[in-house]
Amino acid sequence: MKKIVSVLILLVTITQVSAQKKWTLVECVQYALENNISIKQSELDVEATEADKLSAIGNFIPSLSLGAGVSENTGLSFNPVTNNAQTTTFLSATGRINVGYTLFDGLRNLREVQRAELSQLASLYRLDKMKDDISLFVANSYLQVLLNKANLEVAQSQNEVTLAQIERTQNLVDAGTLPRGDLLEIQATNSLELRNIAQTQNAVRVSLISLAQLLLIKDYENFDIVDEGYEVINQEMLLKPVDEIINAAEENRNEVKIAESNVELAEKDLQLSKGAYYPTLSAFFSYDTRYTDATSFSQELDPDNPFTIQDIGTVEATGQNVIGQSPNFVTSVVGADPFIDQLYQNDGIAYGLNLNIPVLNGFVVRSNVKRSQINVERTRYQLEQAKLDLESNVYQAYVDAQGALKAFEAAQAAIESQELAYEYAKERYDVGLTNAFDFSQSKLRYDNARIELNRAKYDYIFKLKVLELYFGVNPTELKF
Repeated sequence: MKKIVSVLILLVTITQVSAQKKWTLVECVQYALENNISIKQSELDVEATEADKLSAIGNFIPSLSLGAGVSENTGLSFNPVTNNAQTTTFLSATGRINVGYTLFDGLRNLREVQRAELSQLASLYRLDKMKDDISLFVANSYLQVLLNKANLEVAQSQNEVTLAQIERTQNLVDAGTLPRGDLLEIQATNSLELRNIAQTQNAVRVSLISLAQLLLIKDYENFDIVDEGYEVINQEMLLKPVDEIINAAEENRNEVKIAESNVELAEKDLQLSKGAYYPTLSAFFSYDTRYTDATSFSQELDPDNPFTIQDIGTVEATGQNVIGQSPNFVTSVVGADPFIDQLYQNDGIAYGLNLNIPVLNGFVVRSNVKRSQINVERTRYQLEQAKLDLESNVYQAYVDAQGALKAFEAAQAAIESQELAYEYAKERYDVGLTNAFDFSQSKLRYDNARIELNRAKYDYIFKLKVLELYFGVNPTELKF
């Protein structure tokens, strides 16, 4: 009983700890890299190329096959040992070993291994690209949660100010200092803020669920992230010339590496297709033996009467009889030799070379070579296009980051001016120099400026991370 209670307490403790856990961005990225389904599928593709490589290496190993058979024959059959026809029932068994080895096949075996290695490398590039994409998706979803939480904090803090203003205005209205319209105006503002808080809370919840789904975490209710604000750091990326970022991207980004490996694969396929023009030379060796329990007939000289004498003719001139002598054979039934003895007595081997020279095959090889040549040209164009697309994407990301920086700086300037305007309006409202409507409008502008600053901040952070990925920074080493 004590053990059961201890286990229950431990389970409750673990549940509470997991419920209280808040995920950092690094933890989210690392968890996604370890558990994302698309990444797991890409890892399976890499494992499949391992199997292809093993198969290609196996072409250099001789083929070996073993065979055996057992049968029972009834009626007129040929004895597999004596090759004589006989009517009986007998058991027979055969065994064989075949060995084959390709001596030359136009170097296709060698190029199959080379192609398998290239295919494995291309799969690794695709896996790395998938990890980069997933890391970026996770970072974007994480920053979206932070943005929604920051906006919720703005809405809640400003609503606290509104509630304080409602209480103060109520006292002034009761004292007859302010008209009732000011109280109604602020109460209307409070209603709009409460609706905005509810909508922002829902946005936080939805963004958390989206991030949890991306991480394949099912416990939506307890999933949460660290609420610490992320500051804009490592702005040196925008100080680099865009050409430097493009050159780094061409060296490090997997889009170009994948396109380059596709060209190498196409060139290797062309070599393979040309290899079919060459003769194929192979060697073979086989060993076989047999056994049967069938009886056979044996003829031997009769020891008691080894010869028979009979007249075979008469000499016409003398009338003398001509006597002939012939061996006297006795037929006897002989049983089957022992199993082991027959294996040695009835075995045989065969070995030799096979040469296959292609002469005419309906232009199959020629058409395959032509298609391979076309595919090489196609992949080269795709490589060129991949480089152009990467250059365009880097330029776009660079311009977007610069634009995001300007928007962030403008938002910072706007928040400073709007905060001063709001404080000035608040002071005037507190002393009765402005009405509730003008004060609410000033407060609304200030709230919107704070929300816009949050949006510009996280948008700028995300676009900086995109540039860092293009520059070759590892996804798990991105700093926030």
